[in-house]
Amino acid sequence: MNRMGIVLGIISTLGLIFGGGAYPQGGAGWKGSGGWGAKDRYQKVYDVRSVETISGEVLRIERLTPMEGMSYGVHLIVKTETEEIPVHLGPGWFVENQELTFAPQDKVEIKGSRITYGGNPAIIAAEVKRGDDVLILRDEEGYPVWSGWRGR
Repeated sequence: MNRMGIVLGIISTLGLIFGGGAYPQGGAGWKGSGGWGAKDRYQKVYDVRSVETISGEVLRIERLTPMEGMSYGVHLIVKTETEEIPVHLGPGWFVENQELTFAPQDKVEIKGSRITYGGNPAIIAAEVKRGDDVLILRDEEGYPVWSGWRGR
């Protein structure tokens, strides 16, 4: 192999190691956040003006791909006194690596933005409480915690 081939091989290898994005678990390839970044289309659905708090019981935990091209997310189906509603937590690669996990029959309190998803009501969670434990998913402005530090 000539010197140019070796140099190109090293550059290619370094590009793979230090390249632009991480490969999300179970996700959509080399897409950084898997479509879950703070500036991605789905994140703009969260509306701080529609934030409310609900309480209920977890019926089941499911995977959901909110928009085409995204990696899957985790959501809870929660039964309140008045409805059964999907609660979108966040990307699977983030939610599934938290210490706080959820199971059917857990009693939860959820603060989040009520939206319409697929023609039906849903909530994009900012925080989920189970007993004394709290899973924080978004800040007061709706910015997702998995997006890390943000410059202004």
